[in-house]
Amino acid sequence: MKSFRQREEGFEPAYLRLLSSGELRERVARAYEHLSICDVCARKCKVDRRAGQVGVCRTGERAKVSSYGPHLGEEDPLRGWRGSGTIFFSRCNLRCQFCQNHDISQSEAGYEIEAEGLASIMLELQAQGCHNINFVSPSHVVPQLMAATLIAAEAGLRLPLVYNTGGYDSMGMLQLLDGVIDIYMPDMKYADAEIARRHSKIADYPRVNQIALREMFRQVGDLQIDNRGLAVRGLLVRHLVLPENLAGTDAVVQFLAREISPNTYLNLMDQYRPAYKAGHFPELNRRITRHEYAAAVKMAQDAGLKRLDERRAVFWIMR
Repeated sequence: MKSFRQREEGFEPAYLRLLSSGELRERVARAYEHLSICDVCARKCKVDRRAGQVGVCRTGERAKVSSYGPHLGEEDPLRGWRGSGTIFFSRCNLRCQFCQNHDISQSEAGYEIEAEGLASIMLELQAQGCHNINFVSPSHVVPQLMAATLIAAEAGLRLPLVYNTGGYDSMGMLQLLDGVIDIYMPDMKYADAEIARRHSKIADYPRVNQIALREMFRQVGDLQIDNRGLAVRGLLVRHLVLPENLAGTDAVVQFLAREISPNTYLNLMDQYRPAYKAGHFPELNRRITRHEYAAAVKMAQDAGLKRLDERRAVFWIMR
């Protein structure tokens, strides 16, 4: 069995094969058709975004970018030593009441951008030496990021693409992204539908999320890391530990170990703090304890998950 740290000979970003065959251009056209009766994310608002109508995400035909740049706060296999090339999309298809990025996800911050401008950002991040292009909260702008990828790839983009999502994704869009995205990085926020409804205003999150995870894993498999320690392809899952096990960590790790892979690369995040509207929910209005986080780690280990993210210091070494 191939080591997870072994880079495949001749590895290249997945989208280059679709570019050379002409299929990437066809996929972009098909993706844009979905904007006319919008089912781009799992909410399926059915509005005509190409005609200026907006649904829950409040985004029309053009994507809206909040910020972009090299990011050294991501997982080690993504950030490397020169950073992950993150592009933060404004607005969101979720309504997490404790969102720590609510100034981006729940506001009108940022600026609308055409596909050509988004492609220019991708190429700029590559020129800065970033190890990948990291689309943050992209579920509602899949057609736009696909169009930008086509333009950027034609102009010389050669970095892996990271789909960094809240995990409430449309199966139709994921199928169009098959062969475009190299690294899927979804959240698994909740295991319980009622808790998801209360705290993120969406009741079918666990069902949709699990279906999406299965499809992402089918496409890219376990996370592959090259001999420099950089992720090149595969699935990386994030799970934020909430107070009182509200996120259902025990059920989440069991799902990953049994129905995805015991080799799933999992970042069990310990940084929960009350933010945004968390003060309105007594159960969310405190940080997690060391005991709660230690219990979450033990749940993952007992489930048989073998690859838990561990942060290390960044060494500024040019390679």
